[in-house]
Amino acid sequence: MDIKDLKLNDGKFLVKLARESVRTFFENSEPKIENVPNILNEKFGAFVTIKKNNELRGCIGYPFPIKPLYVAIIELAREAAFNDPRFLPLRKNELNEVIFEVSVLSKFELIKVKNVEEYIEKFNIGEGLYLETTFASALLLPQVAIEYNLNKKEFLEALCLKAGLEKNAWKNREIKIYKFRARIFAEKEPNGEIIEITF
Repeated sequence: MDIKDLKLNDGKFLVKLARESVRTFFENSEPKIENVPNILNEKFGAFVTIKKNNELRGCIGYPFPIKPLYVAIIELAREAAFNDPRFLPLRKNELNEVIFEVSVLSKFELIKVKNVEEYIEKFNIGEGLYLETTFASALLLPQVAIEYNLNKKEFLEALCLKAGLEKNAWKNREIKIYKFRARIFAEKEPNGEIIEITF
């Protein structure tokens, strides 16, 4: 299975599931899950992003396909809401003020270069990047470059900074950089219509 096999209805299922996972957490219960589409039993990397007033409120993901997608979304929604170390835990009265967004990741593709300057040519804005070294790693979703109006060089620099490295560390030959695609589904407004975001 590939992310291209996902349908809009699958995305709607996942976004609703993310919201339901957080809602039921406040009730000390678990989301009721029925009629899970077959593809959502497949393992994919995924992220759940929560936004409030167009500002990030939480974002946690599994970069690698380690769990069935629907299971991952249940867990990641709660992690994004309550355990993102950058933010205070989501409060119950915020639930109707936030938007849920789900990103389903393709497999990573190692960017191979003969010269590090070639990195700029080997990926496109609209693709995500994952950086890996012996001691650090970092991931930026495709929408980050769009939302923050970053060019390719700035996107690479932001990736390095997120990994706790110098911004030009992408020029170090010891570093591996991978690219990936994502299918992104989100509410247009809190509890609102769910759409696929495309660039």
